[in-house]
Amino acid sequence: MLRYDISEELSLRMFTVDDADALFELTMASKPYLREWLGWLDYIETVDDSKRNIEGRINGLIETGGYPKSFAIVYKGELAGTVGYNEIDRGVQCGTIGYWLGEAFQGKGIMSQALEALIEYGFRELKLNKIEIRVATGNVKSRALPERLGFKEEGVLREAEWLYDHYVDHIVYGLLRNEWAQ
Repeated sequence: MLRYDISEELSLRMFTVDDADALFELTMASKPYLREWLGWLDYIETVDDSKRNIEGRINGLIETGGYPKSFAIVYKGELAGTVGYNEIDRGVQCGTIGYWLGEAFQGKGIMSQALEALIEYGFRELKLNKIEIRVATGNVKSRALPERLGFKEEGVLREAEWLYDHYVDHIVYGLLRNEWAQ
């Protein structure tokens, strides 16, 4: 999946290094909003940081055998956020999804549609048996997405992530291929 048109206004596509400026601007514009739940924001200080991030995403093609695992969310021609598989464990055919959306793009149903497309891609193209989403217990907005999409709550990972000055627990949500097929 190099590009997947979800609707006339919304698509997923592979990142290119030409996206570095737009990704940096989106990250900086949303930084105060995103900082509550994303622990990596302080590592993004320049456009070159965003460029290196994109290069890492592109280099990830090797580990998946040529399948991209991370995508730009494009809404009405603008970079709106990212969605992708942070990890893929080929031993058990399980992918773990991560996502974020710029503050200005919230509340439009963008992420729900993007996740549905990524889940379909995971089961059909990547041949995954299970997809997981791990979300901080207090992140109500992000928790609503897997719950709405039919994921089952599988448990809590205590102090799973360090966010600047404190640990947060994660809820693990899972969706099996046979559950999705129904």
